[in-house]
Amino acid sequence: MHMHEYPITMQIVKIAEKACLDAQAGSVKKISLVVGDRSGFIGESIDMYFRAISKGTRCEGAEIEIRRVEAKVRCPACGELFKRPLMSFACPSCGTDGEPTDTGKEFYIEEIEVE
Repeated sequence: MHMHEYPITMQIVKIAEKACLDAQAGSVKKISLVVGDRSGFIGESIDMYFRAISKGTRCEGAEIEIRRVEAKVRCPACGELFKRPLMSFACPSCGTDGEPTDTGKEFYIEEIEVE
């Protein structure tokens, strides 16, 4: 079980509740998240915690939509952004070893739908 998703999911519920109140809406319909593979967060765990934490709130029954972002490396020689092949860092375009990027570290709320 991934416990560090619990506090971040509490924050997501708080933010969505506030957005709902600010919009003078009755409930949160959908929360769209962007979760990078290297963000340290697991979408399935957030979804599971959300079901429990949102009970009795304006978020109860809301859909959680998670858009995964694959981790990518960048070739310093030709600039190509690519998914690192298994057991290698070689750029598929020119063969130079790629360097880490922030692609895949994303974690944010993209959209909150209320009704």
